[in-house]
Amino acid sequence: MAGSANALQAAIFSRLTGDTTLTGMIGAGAVFDRRITGRAMPYVVLSEVATSDFGPDAEEHLVTIEAWSDAEGRKQAQEIAARVKVLLDGTALSLAGFVLVNLMHRSTRARREPKTRAHVAQMVFRALTEV
Repeated sequence: MAGSANALQAAIFSRLTGDTTLTGMIGAGAVFDRRITGRAMPYVVLSEVATSDFGPDAEEHLVTIEAWSDAEGRKQAQEIAARVKVLLDGTALSLAGFVLVNLMHRSTRARREPKTRAHVAQMVFRALTEV
C-alpha cells in the first residue's frame, strides 16, 4: 500500500488549495510540499508524512502540516492553522485507489523560528487508510 500516503497527500493538497477562505488568507499558489526559502509568507507546507502498518490492509499516517507567517506575533500563523483544522479534521476525503477511514487533528504547536521573524504553527493529523 505504498501509494496510500501519496494519495492522502494529494487529497489534502486538493482540499487546501480548493478552499477560497484559505486562499484569501495565504494567497493563490501558497500550499507546498516543502518550505520555499525566499518566498513571501504566509504559506502552508505539507511537511511530513510518517506511515506505519495498521493491519494487513490498512496504514496509519501522521501528517505534519505547517502554517508559516512573518507577520508580527503568532496570530496569523495560528489563524491559518485554525482554518486548516476546520478543512481537515473529521473530513471524508476521496483518495485515488484507497479509502480514508478517518482523519483527525491531534495537535497544534506554535513557535517562532530562531534567528528569524518567522512564526510557524505546526499541526499533526492522524489518518487511517485502507485498500
